[in-house]
Amino acid sequence: MSEEPQWLTEREQRAWQAYRRMFLLLNSRLARDLARDSGLSEPDYDVLSVLGSSPGHRRRVTELADRMLWSRSRMSHHLARMQKRGLVVREECQTDGRGANAVLTPEGVRTIETAAPPHVASVRRHFIHLLTSEQIDAFAEIGETVVSRLVDGAQGAPDS
Repeated sequence: MSEEPQWLTEREQRAWQAYRRMFLLLNSRLARDLARDSGLSEPDYDVLSVLGSSPGHRRRVTELADRMLWSRSRMSHHLARMQKRGLVVREECQTDGRGANAVLTPEGVRTIETAAPPHVASVRRHFIHLLTSEQIDAFAEIGETVVSRLVDGAQGAPDS
């Protein structure tokens, strides 16, 4: 016998629907601006920004995939496309012959340095400037709480 679902209250439903709608609209707007301003897709920008903020502009491919919540296969295919465009290269990992590093090329560094300012302006225009200082703090706390619980809950979960 299955339990009766615990439906969301009106207040909870309002919060959930507001989040879902905001997530879809904001991501769509930011992706459109990013493509218009720099010709990059969100995945391109994510890879470039993670590598750009990594020591030596490099990161293990497996770590990059894990950070972006991608399969290793998806990451490998995406890096191959970016490599053809001259944005990244793959290098053998010096400490582990089985692994590889994704490394920004000089063109990749120029690309992220050029793309970042208009992208940050878009984030400010469509998100940050719409909120009060208190709302930004609350949003950060909410996001950090949910992420922490999801990450902690995944620690013991088997890989899918």
